[in-house]
Amino acid sequence: MSTAVYPGSFDPVTNGHLDIVRRASKMFDRLIIAVLNNNSKTPLFSTEERVTMLREITAEIGNVEVESFDGLSIKYCHAKNAQFMVRGLRAVTDFEYELQIAQTNRVIAPDIDTVFLTTNLKYSYLSSSIVKEIAEYHGDIRAFVDSRIEERIMKKISERQGNITI
Repeated sequence: MSTAVYPGSFDPVTNGHLDIVRRASKMFDRLIIAVLNNNSKTPLFSTEERVTMLREITAEIGNVEVESFDGLSIKYCHAKNAQFMVRGLRAVTDFEYELQIAQTNRVIAPDIDTVFLTTNLKYSYLSSSIVKEIAEYHGDIRAFVDSRIEERIMKKISERQGNITI
C-alpha cells in the first residue's frame, strides 16, 4: 500500500491546496495531510483549527487523513511508514526552494521520494498569505477558499481587528 504525506502549514487551506490534495489522493492508496505546528510563526488559526478545517473539507475523499506534527517532515514520513512526500509547485521560485529541500531530504532519508505536483494554473498565484492579506482589508476571498473556510477566516480577522463589522 502506497502512503504519501502532504506537509504544510495550511494557514489557511486554499483552493490550491485542495487541488493538490484531490490529485494526490488519486495517485496514492493513503494520503496524510500533515499540518505543521510551527512555534516560530504566529498563525491565523491554531494547529487544531487547521486540522479541523482540513478534515471537514476533505471528508468526502476516502483515503485522506489529516493530522498535525512537529519537527522534520521527513521524520514524520518515517513515523507514518510513508514512501512519498507530496509538494505543490506554483512557480519557478517554489521549485528552487522545494528542490533544495527535496535533495536534502533524499540525503537524510533515501527511502522517501518527493513527488512534485504543479498547481492548476488558476491557482498559480495563490498563497495563504495573499488570502489573509485580502481578508484583512475586507476583500472578497470566495474565489480562493472553500466557503466554509471563508467564513472562519473572516470571523477570525474580525476578532483580531477588534470585532469590526465587515
